[in-house]
Amino acid sequence: MEVRTTPINGVYIIEPKVFNDSRGYFFESFSQRDFEAQVRNINFVQDNESMSVYGVMRGLHFQRPPYTQSKLVRCVRGAVLDVAVDIRKGSPTYGQHVAVELTEDNHLQFFIPKGFAHGFSVLSETAVFQYKCDNFYHPEADGGISIKDESLNIDWRIPSDKTILSEKDTRHPLLRDFDSPFDINDDIY
Repeated sequence: MEVRTTPINGVYIIEPKVFNDSRGYFFESFSQRDFEAQVRNINFVQDNESMSVYGVMRGLHFQRPPYTQSKLVRCVRGAVLDVAVDIRKGSPTYGQHVAVELTEDNHLQFFIPKGFAHGFSVLSETAVFQYKCDNFYHPEADGGISIKDESLNIDWRIPSDKTILSEKDTRHPLLRDFDSPFDINDDIY
C-alpha cells in the first residue's frame, strides 16, 4: 500500500496495491501490520457500512471524549467526496479540511484521526460506504458541526437544491459557535 500525506498532519490517503487480471481484481483492503508500520498503531473494533443515494450528505460527525474515534473509510460502490475537518483547539490547521474523492474504481481509503469531524457527500446514483472505527459507537457522545457551514469553504459538489440531510445533521452548530472538546495537547491520539 502507498500512504500519501495531506496538508494536515495525521490525515492520510491510502492507496492499496491492486492486482488486476482477466478475472477481475484483488487487493488487501486492510493489513494491521502494514497500517501500523506506515501510519500508526491502532486497534479497530467496529466496522460500519451505509448505503446512500445521490445528494445525501452525512456529517460532519465525531464522538466526544472519552469515546473519541479514529476512522479508516472507503467507498466500495459508487463515489463519494469524503472530508475531514480539524477541530482541535490550538491546532495550526484548526477549521481547515482535507477532501478526497473515494470511488469503487480508485479503491482509495482515507484515515481520519481523533480530533477531526468527518463527513461525505454522495456523487454517484448510489454509494456503499464502509469504515473501521477504533472505538465503539456511543450515542451519548455524538457530536457534530454543520456540514453546510460556508466558512469551512468545502465544495461538496452537490447543488444546494439536490442535497439530502438527516434531521440530526441540520441541527449541528457552525464552527464559530462550536466549543470543541478536543485540544491539540490532549493525549487521545
